[in-house]
Amino acid sequence: MAINLQKGQKIELGLTKMTIGLGWDPNESHGGGTFDLDASAIMIDSDRKLVGDEYFVFYNNLNSPDGALQHTGDDPDGKSSDGDDDEAIVIDLEKVDPRVEEILFVVTIEDFERKKQNFGMVRNSYIRVVDNSNHQEIAKYELDEDFSIETGVEFGRLYKRNGSWKFEASGIGYRADLGFFLEKYYKGQIIK
Repeated sequence: MAINLQKGQKIELGLTKMTIGLGWDPNESHGGGTFDLDASAIMIDSDRKLVGDEYFVFYNNLNSPDGALQHTGDDPDGKSSDGDDDEAIVIDLEKVDPRVEEILFVVTIEDFERKKQNFGMVRNSYIRVVDNSNHQEIAKYELDEDFSIETGVEFGRLYKRNGSWKFEASGIGYRADLGFFLEKYYKGQIIK
């Protein structure tokens, strides 16, 4: 039976092959047009910095170079999920580069400024951990806050403690786009 996580709750995983599924539904009562939400994974080191450019896994970089993360692809309007995960990241923790101490899972709204969109216009948002050996949901965190101005949310994170991986339900909202997360964790200079 799956664990329903609360914000900030941490659990021991006890598995190495999993899928992180992320889901959401645009709130039809908002006339904001189509919503393009994007899930990304940021693989960071002990200094809380991106291990390298290619360790930022998102719709334009679907695989991490160590073979540990595979993004299943962009769902540009949230309509192809049919009640299942909108986007997912398949993970094999045994392949994770040893420099990686943490993997953050964030969701951002593409083109939010022009479309005047935010997470307050999205409902049924969640992150879940699925065991790849039996396809059973291990844990799920449903965002129940009203992120009425936020345009980027850190949904959860995998992190290493004493040699084992744990999962934390984060639920931290930002008024930010994908570039904000890249700048926050990138070591080098970003040319815009």
